[in-house]
Amino acid sequence: MALPTHTEALGQSEVFLEFQEKLSRVAKIDRPVLLIGERGTGKELAAARIHYLSGRWQAPLIPLNAATLPGTLIESELFGYEAGAFTGAARRRIGRFEQADEGTLFLDEIGLIPIVTQEKILRVVEYGAFERVGSSKAIQADVRIVGATNQNLAGLADAGAFKRDLLDRLSFEVIFLPPLRERGEDILLLASHFAARMTHELGWPAAPEFSPQAIDLLEHYSWPGNIRELKNVVERAVYRSDAPVIENIDFNPFQSPYSPLASQTSKEIPIKQQADLPNLRENDDQGIAPYHDTIRRTEIGLLRSALTQTQFNQKKAAQLLQLSYHQFRWLYRKHEKELANKTG
Repeated sequence: MALPTHTEALGQSEVFLEFQEKLSRVAKIDRPVLLIGERGTGKELAAARIHYLSGRWQAPLIPLNAATLPGTLIESELFGYEAGAFTGAARRRIGRFEQADEGTLFLDEIGLIPIVTQEKILRVVEYGAFERVGSSKAIQADVRIVGATNQNLAGLADAGAFKRDLLDRLSFEVIFLPPLRERGEDILLLASHFAARMTHELGWPAAPEFSPQAIDLLEHYSWPGNIRELKNVVERAVYRSDAPVIENIDFNPFQSPYSPLASQTSKEIPIKQQADLPNLRENDDQGIAPYHDTIRRTEIGLLRSALTQTQFNQKKAAQLLQLSYHQFRWLYRKHEKELANKTG
């Protein structure tokens, strides 16, 4: 079972390039590595880079995600079992350590592995040997371990939830993956990549472009789900688009259009809010205000009215305007000085 080698490992930001250099450097040293990062930051891709740049690249790269298995099954998945070892074990099964012999074993969500199983992993790390479940025969395995987690392993060890001896043996090098919010230069690059892939999947001749407003939204969003979230957001925007330019970005597909606040349409904007909107026929020789000035005053007027109606509750104001909270916060910061002058 191979890990993905997709081109989502794209980037040109300094922080990303430094991270890739760390992976390349440690790959050549045949020692355990721990990858620490938030969800969606690409820990699987980092593990694959370490393996394929190492001297073990021709041997298997075998993954096990502890989050996908009950704790009681992790031991048999790692070490295998003999026929009759437990109910349902009709025949011998080879475990992940044997499959990864002379290669790399990637233990994702390593912090979720039970203590009892951790003790057996420690023995493999120290002596290069283990027994299948239901057997006393020692099996040799030459395996490099790359572990990954979004948890604080040192804190877990202090609390007795992770074996300190194992942590010491696995932490030859600890590499932290940069979250997407720290990789500003990479966001548009990755977004264009995902847009092109979605366009190809849809069979369209060309990918839609992102408007300046959409680019601002992408670059100022906090991306709690990191690259995985960016991929979903961009692919959704592309397939929904019916124009060559994407103007709006939907960060929250779970926002119901039928909620009491969201159901208010522009026709229901109170008269006092309409008074805040700009007059489109002023300050211009042709009778029409400049585009960017009009947009700026429109945004300020809508923000001010929504804040007033919700007693300056920003989350409710965002719902009233049918924006995600992060979209609202970006607009609020953009016009904070003007809003403070007229609402404070």
